[in-house]
Amino acid sequence: MVKKLFIAILLCLSLGCVTASAQTLVEQLGYPKDAILLIINNDDAGMCHAANSGTIKGMQEGLISSATMMFNCPWVTEIAAFAKSNPDKGFGVHLTLTSEWKNYKWGPLAPIEKVRSLVDSNGYFWKGVEEVYQHGNADEAYEEGKAQIEKALSYGIPITHIDSHMGTFQLDPAYVEQYVRLAKTFNLPLRMASQSTLAKYGQPDLRERCKQMGLVFTDYLIYEELHDYHEVEEFWLNIIDKLKPGVTELYLHASELTPELEAITGTAHTRADELKAFTKSSAIREALAGKNVHIISYRPLMELQRKDITTTGIK
Repeated sequence: MVKKLFIAILLCLSLGCVTASAQTLVEQLGYPKDAILLIINNDDAGMCHAANSGTIKGMQEGLISSATMMFNCPWVTEIAAFAKSNPDKGFGVHLTLTSEWKNYKWGPLAPIEKVRSLVDSNGYFWKGVEEVYQHGNADEAYEEGKAQIEKALSYGIPITHIDSHMGTFQLDPAYVEQYVRLAKTFNLPLRMASQSTLAKYGQPDLRERCKQMGLVFTDYLIYEELHDYHEVEEFWLNIIDKLKPGVTELYLHASELTPELEAITGTAHTRADELKAFTKSSAIREALAGKNVHIISYRPLMELQRKDITTTGIK
């Protein structure tokens, strides 16, 4: 009798695990299977004052639900203070290995002797992604990523996720390995490309491997579509119209248009248009409402990941 009861309990537990694993991400987050969830993430927070003010305005007055901060940049203290005083907002770490602007530069947070391959002769990060891959060492990239996340945590900010500035951690397999390692080390969700994109770039099994490690990530990322980026409001209206059930992330670089921003980047006006579109555009709000889109941050994904790891014992 005891043996039969034990077998029945094991069977129930097994079926429970199967049922849980068969649930879609939106169901695990407490929504119906056909729900459309959207994370609107603002990259480059902390890069400059204009990026900070754009992020804050977009969160307080607009639709921006999440942002990732560049802890190598001198203006990060401003946005870090905002994030700490607004713990309900979703902030992550924009892992940075490049310094792309001509007259505005930054370098590593890790001791230079640990990450020397990541910097040029002046001690700044390499300008472009290919230069990082040409000169850099992926193990040293892990050390720098670790230093950036630890810096974020030192501010007392409830970090929700990680992603990668200019995609440097996400395009080369050796760097992807370290990116996943960082997510696992700090128990954080990570920005993940859609399955179709990963298959195209030779990483068809990455999502499944990360899932088996207990990591949580969105179903879709608006990435390849950006190759055809044009008039800002029109572009995003088209994207919203094509959103599918599941969790999708889109990312912006919404910023205030200032002389500072114009001095830093030639994309200043596009960044300002993104801020306008996601704060003032009634057309975008109506399109989201028309498709019954639920806007969320990365926090529910982080909570799910940490809950799953706690309850399943995944290490």
